[in-house]
Amino acid sequence: MQGKFSRFIIFISMISFSACQPITPGEQGQVARPSGYIENKGSDTMVNLALVWAERYRQDHPEVQISVTGGGSGTGLAALINGTVDIANASRRIKPEELEQAQQAGYEVREYVVASDAIAVVVHPENPVNQLTLEQIARIYKAEINNWAELGGEDRPIVRVSRETNSGTHVYFLESVIRLGNSKDKSIFSSDTLLLPSSEGIIAEVRDNRNAIGYDGLGYITPEVKVITVASEPDGEYIYPTVATVMNDEYPISRDLYMYTHEERQGALKDYIDWILGEEAQEIVRELGFVPITSLQSKTYGE
Repeated sequence: MQGKFSRFIIFISMISFSACQPITPGEQGQVARPSGYIENKGSDTMVNLALVWAERYRQDHPEVQISVTGGGSGTGLAALINGTVDIANASRRIKPEELEQAQQAGYEVREYVVASDAIAVVVHPENPVNQLTLEQIARIYKAEINNWAELGGEDRPIVRVSRETNSGTHVYFLESVIRLGNSKDKSIFSSDTLLLPSSEGIIAEVRDNRNAIGYDGLGYITPEVKVITVASEPDGEYIYPTVATVMNDEYPISRDLYMYTHEERQGALKDYIDWILGEEAQEIVRELGFVPITSLQSKTYGE
């Protein structure tokens, strides 16, 4: 699986099939847009998957114009709240305060689970450490463990690498790994954590820095880094992240990937979402190293 995503996607460049056109709120809080134009923005984890989806869909639907950009989950959701995009991609769930802002703006929000993903913990290939518990990873990122020798490795300082704060992956890792799912825990990343703006940047830094540890979506992992097996408990089984271990709920650091729209969707937007949830688009999910959904999963907030 490692490297499959890179080989598949290397020919893809950023797709923007048409320039952004002015978009203004219409009656009853809905958005007036050109017919056949879909603007999709958000998660950098999902951006390459969304690009391939858009390109493949347009092969059979050339009349539909699709613009895909990244910027982070928070950026995409803010644009949806502001009524300036049709679809927000997010690698985390919408926050209650974001949902409230959308409702105050007159929008009901529909959530779609469009894929799943594992968060792989990665180190330099020459690092002798092969496995870690969730607690050990949390203590690393809280600067409670600062040298690889404390984990059976070499006497080297640990360099912590993370996505930047606007990233949904950053938020998920903070809540599920550093805080171990405890909503009352207010722990944060150590202040010396190196924050990077892209998934590719995480891989490049860990590849080039023998002291580094990072985390990234499964679809971005390449043979240039070593993936650590992870156990939920010290006496538990250490699991390697794969499509199978995510689908079987064995790997402890996995999450759903989302698309959010306004509730009133019709025409090209409805058809495109329906296609993403179908077999052809879900096979692309698998090809790119993510985990396909097994059934339709969506909900409308505010009902």
